[in-house]
Amino acid sequence: MAVERLNKSLKVIIVVFTIIGILLSINMLFYLELFGFNPIQNAYLYFILACFIPISFLIFPAKKGQKIKWYDFAIAVVSFAILLYLALNGQRIILEGWEYNAPQYVTYASIVLWAILLEALRRAAGLVLSMICLVFSLYPLIASGVPIGFLQGQSYDFFTIARNHIMSANSVLGIPLITVGNLILGFLVFGVVLSHSGGGDFFFKLAQSLFGRYRGGEAKVAIVSSAFFGMLSGSAISNVITTGAMTIPAMKKSGYKPHYAGAIESVASTGGSITPPIMGSAAFIMASFLAIPYYEIAIAAAIPAFLYYAGLLIQADGYAAKNNLRGLPKEKIPSFITTMKEGWFYLFSLVLLVVFLVVLNSEGQGAYYASLVLLVIAMINKRTRMNLKQLFNMTVEIGKVLAEIVCIIAGVGFIVGALSVTGVSFSFSRELVAAAGDSMFLILIGGALTSFILGMGMTVSAVYVFLAVIMAPALISIGVDPVAAHLFVVYWATVSYITPPVALAAFAAAGIAKASPMKTGFTAVRLGIVTFLVPFFFVYQPALIARGEPLDITITVISAIIGVFMLASALEGYMAGFGRMNNILLRVVGVVGGLCMFIPGVWTDILGLALMVAIYLLKFIKPSVSVNVEENQEV
Repeated sequence: MAVERLNKSLKVIIVVFTIIGILLSINMLFYLELFGFNPIQNAYLYFILACFIPISFLIFPAKKGQKIKWYDFAIAVVSFAILLYLALNGQRIILEGWEYNAPQYVTYASIVLWAILLEALRRAAGLVLSMICLVFSLYPLIASGVPIGFLQGQSYDFFTIARNHIMSANSVLGIPLITVGNLILGFLVFGVVLSHSGGGDFFFKLAQSLFGRYRGGEAKVAIVSSAFFGMLSGSAISNVITTGAMTIPAMKKSGYKPHYAGAIESVASTGGSITPPIMGSAAFIMASFLAIPYYEIAIAAAIPAFLYYAGLLIQADGYAAKNNLRGLPKEKIPSFITTMKEGWFYLFSLVLLVVFLVVLNSEGQGAYYASLVLLVIAMINKRTRMNLKQLFNMTVEIGKVLAEIVCIIAGVGFIVGALSVTGVSFSFSRELVAAAGDSMFLILIGGALTSFILGMGMTVSAVYVFLAVIMAPALISIGVDPVAAHLFVVYWATVSYITPPVALAAFAAAGIAKASPMKTGFTAVRLGIVTFLVPFFFVYQPALIARGEPLDITITVISAIIGVFMLASALEGYMAGFGRMNNILLRVVGVVGGLCMFIPGVWTDILGLALMVAIYLLKFIKPSVSVNVEENQEV
């Protein structure tokens, strides 16, 4: 981990800056005006950057495994000085129009800060994303000379670009960073507090108590616990590394092959960033782009997330049935009542958070209230009480998490700023619609491929921000529901985590499972099939994201559940109540039937149901097409 290079003195610095950053956020969100301090929006964002950009150079090394160097301190000091100066002059920046005509020394400082932010991004998220943001940040230099029509835009000189990136409200200080300052910081704090107070262990034991007794219990426990953990962390990779260290060996021991165990964990972990109520940072940015309450995004994402995990559970269960895998021994299954008695407050904190999101419509404040309640109850409870050292280490971890997201979002702001100032963000979507001939399907294919390719080198939030500017408007302009258009981008941005040739989550899981990375990746593609298909269907059928009349939503969801059941069963080669599907043609019929249940229309639903009934009837007409397993196994 990056924090291993930190000594106690450096950790103290990180703790101090982290606490100041959190207090700034609380002061802003709760309108406290502590000590009469009430900065305007741009000044507040500069202060947030001044807290977390400098410490990122202490936390993240220039080279992997490198110890702290003198230049890490130097860059940290320079970045803090520039950002503090800009924060203290936030009002002058607006009133005097510094984004176009700033004092010369401020322009030079903007160039330096531009380079520092890109370096912070490289350290936090990798070279690929940093290079992409660098190229886009320089794009306004040549925009007017680009030979491709829809990529042409207004060009600017280097100094104007520097000022625009650092001091305008469209680039580094744009919607993504505003969302971080107003929403995401609190939710990240909540996630770390939940994890350090024992929430991860609680959700794992809760999943064991609920699903451990059933066949393939270890896999089902892995899926449910990873969904909980991923929902809170929003990071597929960290989820695989943390929960996978427990779940993958358990699955292997119970009889799952190494590559299959790794694939299950990677798919379950990846789904966390699209699972309400918290989801990943992209969902909060989406709410800001669409100017709607966050809970509407969470509600829209609930049905697709349920279908995602249903498909994974059905396949994991089918594998267990085919291979006669039992559940956990009774003595190893934690008592549900005991587990709830010991950790009820973790669920209470989540319920409290949902109340603030949905009932009180107070997203930013809700995360801090939930964190405070959770921390107080955890400190009262002897079993979960943290000492000063543990609280100190928790704050260091919060600093690391917040510094990482601030670096990433600030860096991604260069993309938004470049596309906005040149006008390309508007012309691109217009020309894309013209090129596709108003074909929704062609635009969706283009968006899916772009999201997938960008996802190989960028985080989900970075991909989303980029495509929310150029792709989502094109979909909306041809009549796609705005929430569906933006969710489509997020779903396809997650695909690259489980899809070769990159498949970072699958490869990380393969390392823990000691399995072939490519085999694990391709198995993950099959297990996560819903994430490839559902985005296309909810664009054509918004009822899948709870957009429509209650009756339409109910019918659509029931149809989709049946479709997922048929698809997952056919792909795994086992259907509950039927047995092993040994005939390839029979599995093809199952896939076709499943797809029919997703396609909007009464006749396609009737055809899908007819194909499912035909499969079950075939078992009685020609028993040789299926092989039964022990019927007394609990599903």
